[in-house]
Amino acid sequence: MTITADLRAAIVRSVEDGFDDQIAYTQKLVSFASQRGAEFTVQDFIHNDLRARGMTMDRFEMDEAALTAHEGGAPFSDTHSRAPIVVGIHHPRKETGRSLILQHHLDVVPVGPRDMWEHDPYGGAIEGDWMYGRGAADMKAGAAANVFALEALKRIGLQPAATVYLQSVVEEESTGNGAMQTFLRGYTADAALIPEPEDEKLVRAGLGVLWFSVEVRGTPVHVREMGEGANAIDAAYRLIGALREIEAKWNAERDAHPECAEDPHPINLNIGMIEGGDWGSSVPAWCRFQVRVSIYPGQRAKAKFQEIADHVAAFARTDRYLAQNPPKLTQNGFNAEGYILDPGSEAEAVLGRAHQAAFDAPLETMMTPAYLDARVYALYNRIPTLCYGPKSRGIHGFDEAVSLSSVKHVTQAMALFIAEWCGTEPLQIAAQ
Repeated sequence: MTITADLRAAIVRSVEDGFDDQIAYTQKLVSFASQRGAEFTVQDFIHNDLRARGMTMDRFEMDEAALTAHEGGAPFSDTHSRAPIVVGIHHPRKETGRSLILQHHLDVVPVGPRDMWEHDPYGGAIEGDWMYGRGAADMKAGAAANVFALEALKRIGLQPAATVYLQSVVEEESTGNGAMQTFLRGYTADAALIPEPEDEKLVRAGLGVLWFSVEVRGTPVHVREMGEGANAIDAAYRLIGALREIEAKWNAERDAHPECAEDPHPINLNIGMIEGGDWGSSVPAWCRFQVRVSIYPGQRAKAKFQEIADHVAAFARTDRYLAQNPPKLTQNGFNAEGYILDPGSEAEAVLGRAHQAAFDAPLETMMTPAYLDARVYALYNRIPTLCYGPKSRGIHGFDEAVSLSSVKHVTQAMALFIAEWCGTEPLQIAAQ
């Protein structure tokens, strides 16, 4: 559908007219402390809200057996969320446009020590152009944009002339299983749009991610006899050094991956958690640490994990203690492959026109070394997947914040995209 200048102006103005409500809605979402496993209430809120807005609702649990059997699924653990997935469905009077998935996640990472925040992490405080709070940027502002891009059309008496699936998922921060479950349930469309905070750019490529834990056992003795024992924490540090060798090796392969040409260090290996020992004056008998590492698009997650396991095993054979007490590696989260958005799709062209109209600037693209649920729709649904969203700062850190002016312009671009991609028809008024 071609959008006229008058319709374009009306949509842009409609987002502006509803933006105060959109801000309040975003603050409401931020107020939910929806860390992993605690997303039930925010998902209930979304379910009830989308139903009240006239959508057909579907709410379902994750299927552990199906997810762990799929190559793109991740293993479950005791901390895996059991919160439901929520999908709101808009059905047009007549299907004349192209269907669309609008997706967001509402799980957030822990806040850390609250005394290191200047703002209440669940308060949604606004200072100048910035809204603060855990998840304000990643990605509750995007969740609100999904809702209010559609509301902008309603406000001027229009609705999409195609089926739209508004998917609200969890487990994006830990496994990606929420998005995978929507695929396994059978949801698909002609394109997907995911408003993650991407600095007003379209993601051209996203790296894959692996999570695993490493466990080392030691031999405890009193520290006065330290030389007769084996310190599991010391051994763990030696293993971390061996893992840094993998990180360096993979980064040295960057030139074989042109999508990463502008990033001097695309592969990041993070030791995110470490624990061990039972007593300060005993040589520790155990140590466990959690690892997150990225992989290049096109690489198989299982094969890269095996490469890591083989490297660790080879190192252990050279270590006097670890040779007799080999470390144990366990995948306990992401088992996700990366993706590349091929240029030239009609969906990207439509978003480019929408972005130009909203920002008066051409749409730029980027590569991200972070995990994105977009990989599910790109790799398994095999549809054009547009990950595109507002400016932010402090994601996963203290005083996370999102730019409200950026959110407004991104919402305008999204509403324009929906209008052109799906087409529009007069709003269907529900029978009283």
